[in-house]
Amino acid sequence: LLSVVSSDKSYARRIHIHSPLTLQEQGWNPRHKSVIIIHGFNGTESKTPMTFIRDAYLNRRDYNVFTVDWEILTPFPCYLSAISNSRLVAQCSAQFYSYLTRSGATAQSVHCVGHSLGAHICGMMTNHLSEKMHKIIGLDPARPLVDRYGSRAFRLTRDDAHIVQVIHTNAGLLGETPQVGHVDFCVNGGRMQPSCRKEGRMIRQARCSHFLSSCFFAATISDAGSRHKAAPCTASCRPLPRGYGGRSFTVSMGHHTPETARGTYCIRMDDAQRCPFD
Repeated sequence: LLSVVSSDKSYARRIHIHSPLTLQEQGWNPRHKSVIIIHGFNGTESKTPMTFIRDAYLNRRDYNVFTVDWEILTPFPCYLSAISNSRLVAQCSAQFYSYLTRSGATAQSVHCVGHSLGAHICGMMTNHLSEKMHKIIGLDPARPLVDRYGSRAFRLTRDDAHIVQVIHTNAGLLGETPQVGHVDFCVNGGRMQPSCRKEGRMIRQARCSHFLSSCFFAATISDAGSRHKAAPCTASCRPLPRGYGGRSFTVSMGHHTPETARGTYCIRMDDAQRCPFD
């Protein structure tokens, strides 16, 4: 199920690529950029924190926002089935991407944002396209079993788009370890987020940290790019030393990252912001 959400959030309309209606008649604005948002395991496009990303783009009023809802193919606790089903979701999402470009959208005006398994789906879409997508943003791409059984064709890599950006918030546990993309950001050390320690059990802390990648990215969409500055660091996410962040050379993380940025960057962010996850 793929929906386009109206700019005033008053409706989400299902998109049918075989509809007699044109894409424009189904709600697409050809003057705007487009983003395809894909949730992860046991998620849905209408749950937080994915709705934070959706709403942040809508508030800009210069994006067509398309959300992929594959909830029925990724129910808890069927993680292995979800991994298998993600390939089908990638194929269907790629068909929509092709429909979008045939309707007049340029490759440079469309990018894919995916969280967890959704990040790998963005990457797998390339397997079904005649040319690479322009940009993919992977939010803590899923690690469990994917790192062991997923070949490069079935996981997000820097080969899947001309620009692949990855934000790590639970690297080595629920999320992949760097370096996955052309540019990788390690937030607060990239492994376990400080505010998630109150969650109690380790798995709850990890899940909390995993979802924070979505909230951190959503915050950068509405920012002008000046608040979320990251500095170069080693290729593995490590705890930041005291005083880190005063480097002269920095790049913005997230929505405003320069397309020429390469390498691994570390950033401290306030993770006490409200980031509920359903």
